Amino acid sequence: MTRNLDAVVPQKIGAKTPKQQQTKKWGKKAGEISGAHALPGARPSMRLMAERRLPISAPPAAAVPRRYPRRSRGRCRLLLLPAFSVALLCLAYLSFSSHSSLPFHAVHPGLVADNVRKEIDKRHTLNATMKTNTSMTKNGSEPFTRRKKPRKRYAPCEIEFVPSVDNLVEPADYNNFTQFSLNYILKEQKLVGNALFGPLFGGHQSLQERDETYYAENQTLHCGFVEGPEGHPSSGFDLDETDKAYMATCRIVVSSCIFGGSDYLRRPTKSKIGSYSKKNVCFIMFLDELTLATLSSEGHVPDENGFIGLWRIVIVKNLPYKDMRRAGKVPKFLAQRLFPSALYSIWLDSKLRLHADPMLIIEYFLWRKKAEYAISMHYDRTCVWEEVLQNKRLNKYNHTAIDEQFYFYQSDGLVKFNDSAQESVLPSYVPEGSFIVRAHTPMSNLFSCLWFNEVNRFTSRDQTVKEEQ
Repeated sequence: MTRNLDAVVPQKIGAKTPKQQQTKKWGKKAGEISGAHALPGARPSMRLMAERRLPISAPPAAAVPRRYPRRSRGRCRLLLLPAFSVALLCLAYLSFSSHSSLPFHAVHPGLVADNVRKEIDKRHTLNATMKTNTSMTKNGSEPFTRRKKPRKRYAPCEIEFVPSVDNLVEPADYNNFTQFSLNYILKEQKLVGNALFGPLFGGHQSLQERDETYYAENQTLHCGFVEGPEGHPSSGFDLDETDKAYMATCRIVVSSCIFGGSDYLRRPTKSKIGSYSKKNVCFIMFLDELTLATLSSEGHVPDENGFIGLWRIVIVKNLPYKDMRRAGKVPKFLAQRLFPSALYSIWLDSKLRLHADPMLIIEYFLWRKKAEYAISMHYDRTCVWEEVLQNKRLNKYNHTAIDEQFYFYQSDGLVKFNDSAQESVLPSYVPEGSFIVRAHTPMSNLFSCLWFNEVNRFTSRDQTVKEEQ
């Protein structure tokens, strides 16, 4: 029986089908069968089926697809089947012999060939780390983890305090320091032609004014708490009048601060504090309202006199900086402004706990050594170049801002620290800054103002600033 090619021969667009040509040629309807082609005695439906099996005239040679002999097509099928099988085998081999950390090595061990297992064993012996990594199987062993380098540990400093504070007396010649008068700028007037003027807590200090303040002489300088002209809002760090009156009476101060709820409250160890210090030393903890709410939720609620343990809680409103680290520099460096009657002050970062009597600390660091200012030395670094690299490595601050400040100090004459130099006055150029003991002398007050002005002008990272000064 000849196959009908109507279904496989592609037709040109607009060309008539053979059925249409047949209708036009014979003048019959599509469903009628000519008597010359009908089988005798057959019903119309059977005649129609027989008519459909008759061969029709072939279309033009250009429209007929090329047909290959049956024997050639059979050979193609025989060649494609082995090629496809070989490709599958190669893919399976590459999958099982690729990397020893693939999990199906342990899940499906029966599918791995012997030579692949031998190669994996060689890799295991050559690389112990990869052997650990391949232990992630169904039996519950843990994946590979890197070992962290051990952190450096530092022993505490040995300090020989006097046995008791009962017989402590301030040395008669202790205050034999450089004497000069310091006054502070309290208010700035609006500059003519400056429409964008706004009050700043640190004031609008020019570079020329900055250079002139680096002399130990009678002067008036910027030192925080600068207010704008009449009608302008406060520049920040607003305190309650009751707290101001209490702080004005303090002669010896221990102070700290927590802003932004960044730490928890560490109370001084009462058993280490003598009765004299409990009566005569002011323990001031500066908090903002957010930190007070956080501490209250943790159970640290001030009593009716505003104390939590030995700490007198002082609430600061309207912080002058959005950066909580920079805002913390106000009570850290400006104790002479917050406590105008104080003779001595001790600063503790909130990460420290006072574990000794304040009078013993003052006697050891100031009176015994006849010093005006004592600050903790950095435990690991002595050079500003190292401190700059570490701050950038740990992303402590914007790298561009750090570089600008660093280049500025180099133009001022900053050099690398050399501990072997004979003219070296300091044992290090990088302080740790978390512990400061100072007498409120003119030189100490000037140094604190200069340090604060640098933090106000540049970054809040104060270790680099200290070395420049």
